[in-house]
Amino acid sequence: MAFISMDTFAGVDQRFTEVRGYFPTATRFGDISGKPPAAAVYEGDKIIGYVFESVMVAPVPAYSGEPVNILVAIDQTGKIIGTKVLEQQEPILLVGIPVQRLYDFVARYVGHNVKDKIVVGGSSAPGIVKIDAISSATVTSMVVNETIMNAALEVATSRHLVTGVQTGDKAPATIRADYFKEADWTQLTGNGSFRRLHLTRGMVSEAFKGQPESGLIDDPTATAPDHASDTFINLYYADITPPTVGKNLLGDAGYAALKQGLSPGDEAIAIVANGLYSFKGLGYVRGGIFDRLHIMQADKLFLFKDTDFVVLDKPDLTGMPTFNEKAIFILHHGQGFDPGAPWTLQLLVNRQIGPLKSIYNTFTGSYQIPAEYISQPKIAASVVPEDAPLWVKIWYGRRFEIAVLMVGLSLLSMILIFQDWVVKRPKLLERLRVGYLVYTVVFIGWYGLAQLSVVNILTFINAVIHGFHWTTFLMDPLIFILWTFVAVSLLLVGRGVYCGWLCPFGALQVLINKAAVKLKVPQIEPPPYVHERLWAIKYIVLLFLFGLSLQSVGLAERFSEVEPFKTAINLHFMRSWGYVAYAAVLLIAAAFTNKVYCRYVCPLGAGLAVSGRWRLFEWLRRRKECGHPCQVCAVECEVRAISPLGAINYNECHYCLDCQVTYNNDHKCPPLVERRKKREMRTGGPTVRPRPASTPILVGNSGEGSPPASVNPV
Repeated sequence: MAFISMDTFAGVDQRFTEVRGYFPTATRFGDISGKPPAAAVYEGDKIIGYVFESVMVAPVPAYSGEPVNILVAIDQTGKIIGTKVLEQQEPILLVGIPVQRLYDFVARYVGHNVKDKIVVGGSSAPGIVKIDAISSATVTSMVVNETIMNAALEVATSRHLVTGVQTGDKAPATIRADYFKEADWTQLTGNGSFRRLHLTRGMVSEAFKGQPESGLIDDPTATAPDHASDTFINLYYADITPPTVGKNLLGDAGYAALKQGLSPGDEAIAIVANGLYSFKGLGYVRGGIFDRLHIMQADKLFLFKDTDFVVLDKPDLTGMPTFNEKAIFILHHGQGFDPGAPWTLQLLVNRQIGPLKSIYNTFTGSYQIPAEYISQPKIAASVVPEDAPLWVKIWYGRRFEIAVLMVGLSLLSMILIFQDWVVKRPKLLERLRVGYLVYTVVFIGWYGLAQLSVVNILTFINAVIHGFHWTTFLMDPLIFILWTFVAVSLLLVGRGVYCGWLCPFGALQVLINKAAVKLKVPQIEPPPYVHERLWAIKYIVLLFLFGLSLQSVGLAERFSEVEPFKTAINLHFMRSWGYVAYAAVLLIAAAFTNKVYCRYVCPLGAGLAVSGRWRLFEWLRRRKECGHPCQVCAVECEVRAISPLGAINYNECHYCLDCQVTYNNDHKCPPLVERRKKREMRTGGPTVRPRPASTPILVGNSGEGSPPASVNPV
């Protein structure tokens, strides 16, 4: 590994050199990490901004069906200071429209704040920032707008740069399938089931006022004083999923056929219109998307594809006028649409001003489903006041993860408190341990992202020196709770509880080694004198990082990449190849030597070992025969923390409790074997064919360089 270029392990600026121009005063760039993933940018020890890829934060499918991936940089105020298209597969940009127009469009977001209300096209309004769309690529423009703004807001909110819009825990409304009333066109338009968007030629020409004319004789968007009151489009739209709307519109048979094609949670939107302008257009023929018609709900864009289209052939609604253009569009479950929440229909009106160039304006109509058609979940009053500290809101928002973590820590506490009972039941202990290690890797690590790090120790020491504030550490509830539990366990029994049960990377190594042993992978152990000297490496690494932290915590954080935790746990191996290769080598090594990284390299383990030297109790039991002559526990210890003389080195012990299982096994522990035999002789019990030990009993004065003799306690 020494020959691998250091660029492989460098920050985000090595992959995207343009970010150095976004942050000219930066002294260091971190790597993409966290949730959502973003790379911190430093000036000295101070974070001055973040860089991220939009596809890792808010992947919004565009015209091609694939998201446009955009590099975005924001500063500490939430201002967008850099954007660049990294990848796009938009077919419309490959047919006559230069891709440079997309690059120019993305560049317009520089200077805007993540909380700005930016609308593509349409009319300017107070509080709204209007950005012109890419000509003839309106759908792409709208998707890019949503991609940049949603991703930037999510990153800024997660890093506490701005206060995000609170969506709460409100569940979406559900359509009442049991509610039906006969109704005609007048009644359904009167109660708001059908809403109207009516545009005249005068209204449309006024919206295009001051913009280039098309020059076409039959351009319906052109100014026509004698025809200003003529209908440009007379459009009605409705959510027809409720039976009162759908059955009356389609008839019993038509509604039943529609419902048969819907999955649970799908919504059917009917649109009918007359006039000069088609809401369908021809975009769906070319690209599969109806580019003139969209729905917006809570800043989320819903596009209609040709696969979402259902023919509305012969409406059966009494009193309904005749419409030339009719359609039903399906909003599929899983897209995040809430039928009970207000939404807006957007109609894009194009004016062609050249063979491949057009301009457009957006006209909108609002919609709110009648309350009697839905079951709206009750909104519980928030238990967190609006003026509560940010960390309180974060803890409340993560109450599920906190509850699951507390249950897991409670179970571990019970195992430790009643360990004398548990170790007498080896099969139960093995199942508990393997199950707990899986919980640690999956929930604490990959889901909760609560892998502790030596950086936490260095940050804590730095905070104590330069001014301690609880709120700094309360921002991540899982990390805070884990550190509190670790602090208590360090005081009681030392480092072993965290390293043996709660470290996700350590747990992953143990699970890999257990699988390797079952597959009969040969196990390699260094000689005792080498093993004891390798212990020193992690303490040297800790001292090196501690020395760096006194000068710069940021510099120490960069060198703390000696820990593979961020790669293997926090980022799920989604990182540059150098980091992944390093973590993979350590995990592969664990298949041959159990917990090789933990035993010899881990600076976090070294820091916990130093802190745990002042433990109050030693709950692991030993006998006078341990080491003289018995060597069973010393040989079986998974991290070889038991000396040949029988003493347990609590600085290196991972508290797996295997030695305590042997301590209570009267077919493995020589003193207990002897007592059992004497007891059987006194009681006349069977002494022939005693159950053989699963591991040979090792006796003799075996020190370094002199392997112990093997005997069978028969």
